[in-house]
Amino acid sequence: MSDGPDNEHRRPEGLDDTTVEALGKLSEALEMIERVRGHLYSMHQLIGEADFKLDDAVDLLRKAGHEQLAQRVQNELIGRNVIEGRWTFQVVEEFDDLYYAEFKGIEKDARDQLAQGKRHLYEAELKEQRRTKGRRGHEARP
Repeated sequence: MSDGPDNEHRRPEGLDDTTVEALGKLSEALEMIERVRGHLYSMHQLIGEADFKLDDAVDLLRKAGHEQLAQRVQNELIGRNVIEGRWTFQVVEEFDDLYYAEFKGIEKDARDQLAQGKRHLYEAELKEQRRTKGRRGHEARP
């Protein structure tokens, strides 16, 4: 079958529709968690940038004669934890270790146990349903 999905995206024999759909939902949930992880890294980087900008604000406040406010920014904001006892790198690390790694492991175990490790079976079958066979730009594979 050269016009359909490649072997890595073809349903193993005996795999039922409900299981393929369940694996698709699990994969979709993982994709959402990947996005959450990206947002956490964005938070990590943005807060870091903001913290360094505070150095400039402190310098300018001092230059303008606002020593008390400059000292407050320096003492209370620069280097401050974003949540109790943690900087953003620690939040990201805890998310990765306590949730993300477990989620990825369970999703992979489910694919290994139920679908011979094959990924995106639901999407591959959806592609087959939605593409126009024989039309340029709608090929099943490269």
